[in-house]
Amino acid sequence: MNKTQRPIYLDHSATTPVDPRVVQAMAPYWSDAFGNASSTHTWGEDAATALERARQTAADVLGCRPTELSFTGSGTEADNLALRGAAWAARQTGRGNHLITTPVEHHAVGHTVEQLHDLFGFEVTLVPVDQYGQVDPDDVRRAIRPDTLLVSVMMANNEVGTVQPLVKIGRICQEHGVLFHTDAIQAAGRLPLELDDLHVDLTALSAHKFYGPKGVGLLYVRRNTPFVPAITGGGHERGRRPGTVNVAGAVGLATALRLAEEERVDAGHRLRALRDRLIAGVLDAVPETQLTGHPRQRLCHHASFAFRNVEGTSLVIALNLEGIAASSGAACSEGEAEPSFVLQAMGFTPDWGIGALRFSLGRSNTEADVDAVIEALPPIVERLRGED
Repeated sequence: MNKTQRPIYLDHSATTPVDPRVVQAMAPYWSDAFGNASSTHTWGEDAATALERARQTAADVLGCRPTELSFTGSGTEADNLALRGAAWAARQTGRGNHLITTPVEHHAVGHTVEQLHDLFGFEVTLVPVDQYGQVDPDDVRRAIRPDTLLVSVMMANNEVGTVQPLVKIGRICQEHGVLFHTDAIQAAGRLPLELDDLHVDLTALSAHKFYGPKGVGLLYVRRNTPFVPAITGGGHERGRRPGTVNVAGAVGLATALRLAEEERVDAGHRLRALRDRLIAGVLDAVPETQLTGHPRQRLCHHASFAFRNVEGTSLVIALNLEGIAASSGAACSEGEAEPSFVLQAMGFTPDWGIGALRFSLGRSNTEADVDAVIEALPPIVERLRGED
């Protein structure tokens, strides 16, 4: 165990603990007001009222109409619904057959686009990223064709923390009459989310990334955006996402989103200071280490590194034995380390790409936590390199 004698959780980009205030807001909708929001009796009407109140709360944060929001089972589902819904609508009307995205998207987007290509025949262009994982808006402009129906660029990268020039990309899409989707799952509570300012048409969020419950996401579809539902059934959520709505989850998401936005600026200042302390300490203490992602245009809580000739998964395991939770973008297949696909797209060679490591800070973290990591990490890296 580390010298603080308590576990140190530094994986908030993977998930966050549920805020007690969120738990309190959700509690009545598991037991007392448990009705189906589609039912017409009192129990159902109480649930429907709570659901619409939650929708309005989320809309107030995002600066959109409540009718443009649908609750989903996860952020991944919201991304899937957005991409398929827009692509199939375009196919239905003969409006286009071409999608543009990047090679560093979360699999919720990347694998969905691959399936749209492989099974449905949509054409796909991947615009490159630079050494920081950032897209050049001019590359997006050059990639747009007369048959382009949608561009999808994530707001901030989950692995390396890079924030994309979303406003510029959104304006380009708007100029060309092309729909713009962004996976904003890592951004909520960390970046401003006024959707009109971002010029986005479709967006996905996930509650458990900002101290809300797991198992509930949010899909934004701008009014008048052509959309074909990928799930069929009843008319729930204006037909965009059929299925009995998780009212407690919706209340939890909306409460967590409101709190995250209210506290975003102050939390950002605190986390940015901790992040910079961690980055400087690790780079100073561990040789043959690089910061990954943009040095400045990155999420306030996010510190990610590449360690040469060390497997990221081994680092995560060793840190866990010290009571420190982190994560790696590298993978292991049949006993062999595989480089992070994000770092590969950024130009890292395999000897660096296998050593991806991410620390993501949160509300509970302190300077003592950061210092414990800086102390624990160098001997771990040295030992693992010596075992090769």
